[in-house]
Amino acid sequence: MQETSAPKKRSKGFVIVLAALVIGGGAFGITKYVHGLHHEETDNAQIDANVSPVIPRVSGYVKEVRVKDNQMVKKGDTLVILDDRDLALKVQSAQAALLTAEANKNAAQASTQAAAAGISTAEAQIGTIDAQIEAAKVNVWRANQDYDRYANLIKDHSITQQQYEQALAAKQSAERQLDVLQRQKTAAARQTNVVSSQSTATSKQISLADAAIKQRETDVADAQLIQSYSVILAPEDGVLSKIYVQPGQYVNAGQSLFSVVLSTTPWVVANFKETQLNKMKLGQKVSVKVDAFPGKELEAKITSFAPATGAKFALLPPDNASGNFVKVVQRLPVKIEFTNPNDEAVQKLRPGMNVLVDVHLD
Repeated sequence: MQETSAPKKRSKGFVIVLAALVIGGGAFGITKYVHGLHHEETDNAQIDANVSPVIPRVSGYVKEVRVKDNQMVKKGDTLVILDDRDLALKVQSAQAALLTAEANKNAAQASTQAAAAGISTAEAQIGTIDAQIEAAKVNVWRANQDYDRYANLIKDHSITQQQYEQALAAKQSAERQLDVLQRQKTAAARQTNVVSSQSTATSKQISLADAAIKQRETDVADAQLIQSYSVILAPEDGVLSKIYVQPGQYVNAGQSLFSVVLSTTPWVVANFKETQLNKMKLGQKVSVKVDAFPGKELEAKITSFAPATGAKFALLPPDNASGNFVKVVQRLPVKIEFTNPNDEAVQKLRPGMNVLVDVHLD
């Protein structure tokens, strides 16, 4: 009788356990179902932040590296110094060219001043000659008057032949003197025109010299700017990472030397399946759990959706027209930002950390 009751008790206990499991499983399933109606989750999510590469603008040999891995830097801090001796020579060459251009301008200005002085002298000379010409014209008129009178008197034998010849000589001398003065005035006027043309030419040379000086000044500024690129500065506040450069190494312009993780608030990039996006929208509350901080839940919200799936940005995007199409559920990156960026846990986040995100659809 006792042996028969023992199996019955075991069967009854098994049924109770099985019923408890069924009820517990059902409750769990219902809970998950109800939760799924109001939430979307994914663990395909990572912390992201702004990372700025440090890239030299000029090529050269590394003279000095002033930073180390994982070092905090401020914007404008000196990171690397390149050997700038060749760049310094280019600056000196540009400065020498500038001095030459300035000397050319000074010479042109001196020529212009000399030409102006020559014009003043020639104009003064012309003024003097004009006065002499007026006096000579008076002499010619007087000599002609005397000659005409003596010509009439010689006919009456009132004067001697010698007196007549003296009047004729005086007339001819006055006319020659007037002719000489007029020739001198013509020559002086011609010289004035020549000097004036020279002055115009030198004025143009000054304009050209001014343009050359501006060009040389630009060349100097450009050479100095390029030389300044030999000192590589921190682009923003942040932490350095992956320093690949050492003193004595030759680096090329555009080569990445290391990266700066900027001191800005990080965010989350969660890759949701396309089938999860139906009820998701901007501004929805998000709960973020970070693997590095078990038990810590951070509040966030959806701020943007990527314009295309991750596959479209792949190095080799899929070609579905090739005849080997296999439907694969795509994932769309969703940007999630923390609502309390000053939270101590948020400040400890680093790009690449794995997180679990739970979007509240209500």
